[in-house]
Amino acid sequence: MSQKWLEWAKRIQALSQSGLAFSKDIYDIERYEELRAISAEIIAGHTGIEFQKVQDLFTNETGYQTPKVDVRGVVFKDNKILMVCESIDNKWSLPGGFCDIGLSASENIVKEIKEESGYEVKPIKLLALLDKNKHPHPPEAYHYYKIFIRCEIIGGTPASGVETSNVQFFSPTNLPPLSTNRNTESQIITMFEYLHNPDKDTIYD
Repeated sequence: MSQKWLEWAKRIQALSQSGLAFSKDIYDIERYEELRAISAEIIAGHTGIEFQKVQDLFTNETGYQTPKVDVRGVVFKDNKILMVCESIDNKWSLPGGFCDIGLSASENIVKEIKEESGYEVKPIKLLALLDKNKHPHPPEAYHYYKIFIRCEIIGGTPASGVETSNVQFFSPTNLPPLSTNRNTESQIITMFEYLHNPDKDTIYD
């Protein structure tokens, strides 16, 4: 779960970014810039990440701050779930990633699964919309919502992509080392509930 210092830092960052987006007063702008610097200082101090790197990350953000959106594909075959090995950490996740501007969530997951696993799929059901802060992911500078969409394979062959190095299906009792920034064991186990009970209601939070 998100640690308290991280929650405070993210709230300060969000308020400062909104203030910079809407304020016209030069003195208020200076105060909001200082608040943004303080939030970067908090994160740098607790994580060991270089202050300037955090500051640069925050200054790239403009406008009213809202949660970022991550979409994950849930694909079953022979009672196993499709997973890809992430090149960045050599650990495994459900295929997916950030939603791109101009594409719907379902269009995004079709694209991500094809790019990361080689499979062509058809989205069939929204399984979950989860707040990343409410699940045991490592601390993050931003607030994320995670969308899980069940898909059926309609073509393609297994093939890793630019960001992935392997493609396999796993049973719930034999999961590989997980990329916990992207998905947790409890989330994947929850996805298997939809394999055995397709009519299970969509979950959220």
